[in-house]
Amino acid sequence: MALKEIVEQTVAGLGYDLVEIERSAGGLLRITIDLPWVPPQDGVAAPEQFVNVEDCEKVNRQLQFALEVDAVEYRRLEISSPGIDRPLRHVQDFERFVGHVIDITLKAPMGAAAGGQVHANRKKFRGTLERVVGVAGGASWQIVWSDEPAVKPGQRVSKKRLPPPLQVLGFELDELREARLAPIVSFKGRRADAGSDGDIE
Repeated sequence: MALKEIVEQTVAGLGYDLVEIERSAGGLLRITIDLPWVPPQDGVAAPEQFVNVEDCEKVNRQLQFALEVDAVEYRRLEISSPGIDRPLRHVQDFERFVGHVIDITLKAPMGAAAGGQVHANRKKFRGTLERVVGVAGGASWQIVWSDEPAVKPGQRVSKKRLPPPLQVLGFELDELREARLAPIVSFKGRRADAGSDGDIE
């Protein structure tokens, strides 16, 4: 059985979602897991839950056994939670993180599609993820952003200054090379949706 199949079956069998499989130098096999997402019921979102150390230990024990049975070679196994720059790969990931700031990298430049305000060769964008409803044959996802420079600490901002216009870029999932949650850290306290830091080797 292929490595991906072994890992997917083991992780799913324990009630978790497989987020990512990475093989690194030195024989490190890193598996990223998450708890299954529960879509909002009647417009009410379920409380967000996060992977903890006990979850990682449980998956680690079961995967060590499964990989040994199938004679998969590796030197070190690491199980971790997705973290603040979690990859988005499936439709469900995008549904889950609507309203969050994400980073996307396109397979081909799409500057012209953003109203001509974006450099024609640009492939990387950061903006708030939105779902487009009722667009027949068009993009079902978009990101919205403003190119306003960040305000430096202590800098005064005039109340008369007009905010820069919002820019919008629509895309289909098959146009993406990569999509991740933007790793935005706030020192004012941890946000409830920031993710967890469970990690086990």
